[in-house]
Amino acid sequence: MSIQSINPIMPGFYPDPSICAVGEDYYLVNSSFAYFPGLPLMHSKDLVHFEQIGNVLDRPSQLPLPKAGVSRGLFAPTIRYNNGTFYVICTNVSFGGNFVVTATNPEGPWSEPHYLEGADGIDPSLFFDEDGKCYYVGTHPNPDGCRYDGDWFIYIQELDVQNWKMVGEKHNVWNGAMRGVHWPEGPHLYKIGEYYYILHAEGGTGPEHAVSVARSKDVYGPYENNFCNPILTHRHMGQAYPIKYVGHADLIQTPKGEWYMTMLAVRPKECFTTMGRETFLAKVTWENDWPVVNPGVGLLTDVVEVNLPEWLIDEDANSYTVRTGHKTCVPGSSRTYDFATMKELGDEFMTLRAPLEDRAKLVAGEGLALGFDKEPLTGDGVPSYVCIRQQHHRFTVSASLKTASVTGENAAGLVLFQNEFYHLKVELKAGKALFLLCEKGQDKVLGETAVNGAEVTLGLTVNDLNAEGFVADDAGKRAFETQADVRNLSTEVAGGFVGCTTGIYALGEGGAATFSKLSYEI
Repeated sequence: MSIQSINPIMPGFYPDPSICAVGEDYYLVNSSFAYFPGLPLMHSKDLVHFEQIGNVLDRPSQLPLPKAGVSRGLFAPTIRYNNGTFYVICTNVSFGGNFVVTATNPEGPWSEPHYLEGADGIDPSLFFDEDGKCYYVGTHPNPDGCRYDGDWFIYIQELDVQNWKMVGEKHNVWNGAMRGVHWPEGPHLYKIGEYYYILHAEGGTGPEHAVSVARSKDVYGPYENNFCNPILTHRHMGQAYPIKYVGHADLIQTPKGEWYMTMLAVRPKECFTTMGRETFLAKVTWENDWPVVNPGVGLLTDVVEVNLPEWLIDEDANSYTVRTGHKTCVPGSSRTYDFATMKELGDEFMTLRAPLEDRAKLVAGEGLALGFDKEPLTGDGVPSYVCIRQQHHRFTVSASLKTASVTGENAAGLVLFQNEFYHLKVELKAGKALFLLCEKGQDKVLGETAVNGAEVTLGLTVNDLNAEGFVADDAGKRAFETQADVRNLSTEVAGGFVGCTTGIYALGEGGAATFSKLSYEI
């Protein structure tokens, strides 16, 4: 009996998915760029229900992000399992380049990074062959010189995983299925039957994104092009199609021998993408030793029939969710965080570039004391900002704040954050609540109102590309008269590779703002 997986399987800012199968367990990891902790790690047993079991990089020593732009930091990880060890390979474009971390338990702890000297480029992957050898699969500029932007090659080189040394020569094996292809990237190498397969993305991570495949009977090639390439893309569906930018795929096989593929795509509204790239699932069959994605359809579907036993996370005593006392929450769900009763923040919470350490403290019976700091959201340091991912086009997010904790010129509040230059805030400052839209790094006041009472709730209601700010206090709930257009919080306007996050912040010096609750409702 099959069950239904609903796309996207990871809604919101979960780009560049990589997945591996270990027996009846599936582990999924995504890019996180300049957010800390890095590389959220998901677990499932049925490809329908997922739980976050931690973050691969959860210590400052593992994730140096000095002055990293929001869309810098960690690009395109790959997760693999071999002979009792989990491997995650990734690129930190802000420090150190390509590296590998390992763990015997995917919940951690993960090792310190092993930086790979001589491994240039981005989007690395690992492949463990039947003879025990490990191969590094990466991308770098055309060795004969780039003729145009994105003229890159996929290369393969042996990797000594005992000493973390690249071995032998680089073999430039593939530069994409199309003529004059831009950005062949995100390559993964597999051995299936008698062939080695390179599955990769090309066309850039925007409207021309696509999944292509090549094969060879020798790991170093030559690789032959699949004449059906690209095997998955939405580039031909037009600008109004509801799912776009499809690419950056990875393959898994279930114990029953069935094949599935994860990949990224976006769900824009009126051609504007505020949630960033999300993780989707498709079914794969094989014909003439080539993969066919969603046969008979050829596009992503809203529902995927999965032939696996249903896994109910809350009823499994061995699930991470149950064992940790629900430290994590269901991706894409509504949730209310009562900071006054919480003992620790869940794995889904993030900060920018580094942990806040003593700047974020849960105080029993009070809430989350978020220390004031002069570093602004528009800077490249570590602001006092604690956030979760936006995961829906329509939602309401609110934060309850003790007014006496915000004094003088200090400011604290709630923000929908795209990057340093584009975000939307409802802020408490000097006894007033302000509705602020930041564009190109400059705040514009959309509305203000006096605040009454010991506690105020600051909120945003987002409906696709419009957002309404509101305040609730002793005088009741009221919305600001002017709504905000959030098109500028999209990647099409703001640029970069991330989706929006939302959370609480404190700007100033001395003391801490006390937040009692954070709520995200769909």
